[in-house]
Amino acid sequence: MYVLDTQSKTPLHIQLYEALKQTITTEMEVGDKLPSIRKISQEYAISKNTVESAYAQLYAEGYIESRPKSGYYICDADFYPLQTEPVPQNTSQPSVAYRYNFYPVRLSQKLFPLKLYKRLFNRAVDESLDMGVYTDPQGAEGLRHEISRYLRELRGVRCTASDVIVTGAFIDAMGMVADILRTTHGHFAIEHPGYHIARKVFVHHGFEITPIRVDENGLCIDELIASDARVVYITPSHQYPTGAAMPIANRLRLLKWAQENDAYIIEDDYDSELTYRSRPIPSLQGLDDAGRVIYIGTFAKALSPALRIGYVVLPHGLVERYKAFHGTFSRVGLMSQKTLELFMREGHWERHLRRVRNLNRKKHDLMKQALITHLGDTMRIVSEGGGLSINIRPACNLDMERLRQKAEEAGVKLYFAKAYSGGEWDAVRMGFGGLELEEIEPAVEAFAEVWHGIEASTRSTSQFGV
Repeated sequence: MYVLDTQSKTPLHIQLYEALKQTITTEMEVGDKLPSIRKISQEYAISKNTVESAYAQLYAEGYIESRPKSGYYICDADFYPLQTEPVPQNTSQPSVAYRYNFYPVRLSQKLFPLKLYKRLFNRAVDESLDMGVYTDPQGAEGLRHEISRYLRELRGVRCTASDVIVTGAFIDAMGMVADILRTTHGHFAIEHPGYHIARKVFVHHGFEITPIRVDENGLCIDELIASDARVVYITPSHQYPTGAAMPIANRLRLLKWAQENDAYIIEDDYDSELTYRSRPIPSLQGLDDAGRVIYIGTFAKALSPALRIGYVVLPHGLVERYKAFHGTFSRVGLMSQKTLELFMREGHWERHLRRVRNLNRKKHDLMKQALITHLGDTMRIVSEGGGLSINIRPACNLDMERLRQKAEEAGVKLYFAKAYSGGEWDAVRMGFGGLELEEIEPAVEAFAEVWHGIEASTRSTSQFGV
């Protein structure tokens, strides 16, 4: 029996989704059938749309599957993180209801085409899928074809369907690459500051790690050349977290280094679709004549992180090595792959991208102007023009931890680059993707009130030598 609170600020479909997920991960087994949408709707006196939305989220995250004219069933546990015990709740403090949350990698829920995606999912089930066989270890061929077409046309990537591997989340993709390279290329270089999750994956796989400094042109090529690294992870089009873009001369030097040293470059093109100031910078992989670039991308930033679908484009010489390591079946559920294939094949992906890009360009510009208006010369914008956040740094020496604490007290949730880059480089990541257009101005105004309070206190302390 689920408890749904109609007075709660949490929407009913989210309450139902959380309750069902808890039951699935703690009480049910693979193959168990869920109650029908009609039954739950009648039993709890809620609309069928509410139940459908909850089930759609469970499907999108890989917990359940739909069987034609039969209903919804629990998926194979290999495809979702089974939680055997409830996560203990911290009861020492009440959870904070934030007025404004500047989460830096969130899209507006309104952007996800839920009704369309549900229709495509049902079609994927009906279109003669053989549920009795494992999927191709590289992923469904039709989806790989659509991904390769998109990458050739929009990102300038040199690939065919045979070069594409459909993966789950980022860690899954990086772990697969590490498996392929660790016996022959055991020395790994990474941007510093850079995305520390990538570093952790390669540490876990036993690689020697060398951090390489980042400047206004991205990764410092001279430092990489001076190292003994045989693999380097980079974000050349929009360096994380500084926002630097690697110029063409440096890209060509990097490719030359890889070719001359039998090395590989892992290009993470994590938010290339979300560029607002100019045309997206073509991929580094598109310049590669020697097969030295491993290209990684995801649908998380522009479509939905809940789908947990990404892709890796391997050089021809590594595809066979991949099959030797992962030659059993794809880790991504077939239903998820076929639904996304239909979404791309029928042109919905390109239309969705235009919608996402246009809306987030407006949000980006509103956020930038609001920051300039309310913070003025007390801050510096250090990264903007793409992605789902604008990074700012104080013009004076503000205590970032105190800023975070005071913001939380004011109901404003902040995020900091240092927490994700694993280094000393820090900035406030002002996420705008999850805010509605009308929320951006008052959200920045509320943040600015806290910022100026900390700044005034810092000036006073400095003036009196305290």
